[in-house]
Amino acid sequence: MSDAKQLYTLLWMSRPLMQATEAVVERGLEGTGLTVRTRAVLEILLANGAATVPELANKLEIKRQYVQLMVNETLAEGLTSKQPNPRHKRSTMIALTEKGRALVEAAVGREMALVRSIGAEVDPGDVEAALKVVTSLIEKLKSEIGDT
Repeated sequence: MSDAKQLYTLLWMSRPLMQATEAVVERGLEGTGLTVRTRAVLEILLANGAATVPELANKLEIKRQYVQLMVNETLAEGLTSKQPNPRHKRSTMIALTEKGRALVEAAVGREMALVRSIGAEVDPGDVEAALKVVTSLIEKLKSEIGDT
């Protein structure tokens, strides 16, 4: 197979990879009350601390309006709370509650156990190389559309 054809195949394999990943994550969330989208918000907050909706949208690389809907779900479930934003009076910070922290930490823990299991026989050098290739492709594709 030519280099271009292999790269083309790699690019298109990202979709089934993400669909399979989402299905596994969704299955792992059964019984928690979390959805894949609320879990995504909670994971960003766990990793980075309190954030505004625009900051969350930037991290998730999706539209702010959609993230606001996701945040509203987490607020309604008591997984997050609004906190004052010292940088801006009208734009509140969204922070994890203890309930939200416990749920997302448990979900991420289960996912990491699965990742360790399925990756047990994968060469770490191959993973490092794959990360470099995927990161480079993302940067190049984003530059093609002017989204850098």
